[in-house]
Amino acid sequence: MSDLAATCRRAEQLGADALWACDHLFWHGPSLECMVVLTVAATATERATVGTCVIQLPLRQAAAVAKQAASLQTLSGGRLVLGVGVGSHAGEYEESGVDYHRRGRLLDTGILELRRCWGSGQGVARGDIADMGPSRYRQLPPPPQVPVWVGGSSEASLQRAATLGDGWMPLYLKPDEYSYAIERLAKKLDVAGRPSDGFTRSIVLFVSIDDDREVSHLRGTAWMSSFYGIPARAFDRHIVSGTAADVASVATDYLRAGADHVAVYVTDDRPLQQFERLMDAF
Repeated sequence: MSDLAATCRRAEQLGADALWACDHLFWHGPSLECMVVLTVAATATERATVGTCVIQLPLRQAAAVAKQAASLQTLSGGRLVLGVGVGSHAGEYEESGVDYHRRGRLLDTGILELRRCWGSGQGVARGDIADMGPSRYRQLPPPPQVPVWVGGSSEASLQRAATLGDGWMPLYLKPDEYSYAIERLAKKLDVAGRPSDGFTRSIVLFVSIDDDREVSHLRGTAWMSSFYGIPARAFDRHIVSGTAADVASVATDYLRAGADHVAVYVTDDRPLQQFERLMDAF
């Protein structure tokens, strides 16, 4: 725990604007619970945003997540972003007793219920049950608004972000693909009658840095293969690898394509060393 706090503190000192935690209830190896990790991160830092990237809301009881998020938002001084998504691993749904094929519907319902619990929504249809109406109860004194960013790169995720989210958090998109998606997002926001001001466009990059470009690529794909439990070649297209300058240049390409925020997922067991090299390249 002390190492985690020290890592978060050092990342902020190096210039990190946000610290993100991923979420897996059942995984190939041991992992820490994301909201607990973010509590440590918020306690160890002073200004950095802390956020989930992303919490698999269909696998959780939405009211409990709402309570956790409101508590952390209050105690952190308004620094939480709640990234939500469906995940992509059917095994976690099976272990949780949740229908994988209903994950999109469950996420939509979950987002509405979050807002209902926070007092910022007009009710939610739970499954096939009729609209429950606004909650008569309050979980906490009203916290600072909790931004909800919708994760995922599919068209359904893009639509969900435009209609239900405060931001969009895709991954595995190349800069040109991302630019085109941003154009579609703008149109969807317009159709939904929602202003683009205040809506955050982010991107998640899986990065690996080494002075030897081939080594950086092989190391990054091997790390992801170990983490996800699938062959390394599956990640050939999804790793941003190369020298620190190479990776910084690609990150800049996404900013030019319309990203407001770039989240860097370091595919290495030495995240601070890699992050420091990257920050030095900007």
